Amino acid sequence: MVHAWRPATAFAAMLIAAGAHAAPIEAYGGLPSLENVAISPNGQMLAFAVTDGEKRKIVIQELETRQAVAVLNAGDQKVRDIRWGGDGHLIVTTSITGYIPFVDSPRLESFMATDFDLARKTQRQLLGELSRDAGRNLTTIIGVPEIRLVDGKPFAFVAGVHFENSEGRLAEFKVDLERDTARLEAQGLPSSQGFAIGDAGVLAEEDYDGADGAWILRTRRGDSWAPVRRETALDSPPDLVGGGRGAATVLVKFWVDHKPVLRELDAKGAEAGDPLPMPDADRGLYDSLTGKLIGLSSLVGDDQRYLFFAPHDQAVWRGITAAYPGERVKLIDYDSAYDKWVVLVDSPTQGPAYALVDLETKAARWIGNLYAGLAAADISPVRAIAFKAKDGLELGGYLTLPRGKGERGLPLVVLAHGGPAARDEPGFDWWAQALASRGYAVLQVNYRGSGGLGWDFQAAGFGQWGRKMQTDLSDGVRYLAAKGLIDPARVCIAGASYGGYAALAGATLDAGVYRCAASISGPSDLAKMVNWDKSTESSGTAAYVQRYWTRYMGPQATLDQISPAKHADKVKIPILLVHGKDDTVVAYQQSQIMADALAKVGRPCEFVTLKGEDHWLSRGATRQQMLSVLIVFLEKNNPPG
Repeated sequence: MVHAWRPATAFAAMLIAAGAHAAPIEAYGGLPSLENVAISPNGQMLAFAVTDGEKRKIVIQELETRQAVAVLNAGDQKVRDIRWGGDGHLIVTTSITGYIPFVDSPRLESFMATDFDLARKTQRQLLGELSRDAGRNLTTIIGVPEIRLVDGKPFAFVAGVHFENSEGRLAEFKVDLERDTARLEAQGLPSSQGFAIGDAGVLAEEDYDGADGAWILRTRRGDSWAPVRRETALDSPPDLVGGGRGAATVLVKFWVDHKPVLRELDAKGAEAGDPLPMPDADRGLYDSLTGKLIGLSSLVGDDQRYLFFAPHDQAVWRGITAAYPGERVKLIDYDSAYDKWVVLVDSPTQGPAYALVDLETKAARWIGNLYAGLAAADISPVRAIAFKAKDGLELGGYLTLPRGKGERGLPLVVLAHGGPAARDEPGFDWWAQALASRGYAVLQVNYRGSGGLGWDFQAAGFGQWGRKMQTDLSDGVRYLAAKGLIDPARVCIAGASYGGYAALAGATLDAGVYRCAASISGPSDLAKMVNWDKSTESSGTAAYVQRYWTRYMGPQATLDQISPAKHADKVKIPILLVHGKDDTVVAYQQSQIMADALAKVGRPCEFVTLKGEDHWLSRGATRQQMLSVLIVFLEKNNPPG
């Protein structure tokens, strides 16, 4: 079990003042020590995953005594989700990379869910042995199970694949956790995208045909489905989020004038009740047992905001955030009475830790640090920055500064985020903190095209791969150099996924800014990447994929112009390539193509293969391997001292 105390001790303060050596790389690069914290509906137990090196355990702990009532060995499994199935069951979702047996499909990340029965001390795989009476279906699941209490009994609703006449279709299964049985609850059409679950069963289903952009919402009418809403959206289709505030309403995200708008629809597809108070919310907040929509959440600027429909719940949330001034507070879980809340508190001086807020006792206690091996002395300060791109576009990002190095002439690592329609956020970033602990300033820019910053800003990145999206990063370097903060002759660039592409583009398409570049799982030949991506999808989805990449990269005929592998002869700086062999998002072949292109023109590079690793660096050993080889590469080619 993990216990951690957040108050800074006098000893820790002395270490900070003395500029003591930072924690070992393993403390930053290992998997989180504690994660996936979930509280039981009755508020009496906690469950969480703990990691010791590469081995993982699921701990079920009695809240009052803090004693473990069960410990499940997860080994080196990739634990993706932990949630309670009522008070007597714990549902653990894991994943592996591989091919699905008996199915003609590409190599992919397969998810499975296991039910641990606390009373019987037994484990059973959902859609495994529990689903034999549900017909022919895969044992893998899609997404994570949703729990509902129906007539006082816990059920898990699980999306999977069901076969009719050898054709596999998306389906929803209803698993009785007490009786260990499962039945087919609903089966979708060939173009089904998902289902919305109400308080007792499936409410609605959505279909989307990427070829013609036809989106259809269907609701249940007895044993059949009735289409109640149709839209045409070639690029940004609506999204069925889940159930709504009413017993038969659903929540759907539409795009209006390129802006996300959440709407609650009734069984006939019409808008239901009063408009939602936060129409641009990015997700809904749900009761863990009834599935009722109880609030909304939205990322506004640098703040994740939560709006609860019940005034009492909103007042509670205001009180919780007020208890942690100057810290970012993220909602994790709550019990069914909303008396106990689990939150993740990200302190700018001590890093992130889980806390439990108990309204009955009017007290809060720490559950444990996300990274147990890091003390306050190991956390480097992060500040928001704002600057203008060369064309005048307002840009922003975050600068992590190494402790004890001052703020003049620092060596810099530009750390580009993935996506590209994602974004960096303030707060603790294990990768940036690790680099800062070794003496580097770290710049993270939300370049044009990043998501979560408004449609206009995202659209400004369309067609700008390798162009203005790239120079946004180097404009950030020039901004810091003009301030005297960094030494422009000691700058390297690194990143993963799109960030890996940006690193390679910095060595080829925007040369002269960086003295070394490190690509982790980055694409190098965009035409081949797009074609591979399309080959893994159905014909309709492949058409959507083609439109998506054309919007961001430009026409297929122009992709060689912005593909780093096609410009390997321009490389004049050291290159590091790192790629997971089990990557199902950006093919391992992409780094091999870049290595071959460099070898062909006589440019050396380091190429490190992460065996058994996926796109997300989900395994502790290989995540540490990546970070270790990156730091050795940086210290060799851009010494911090």
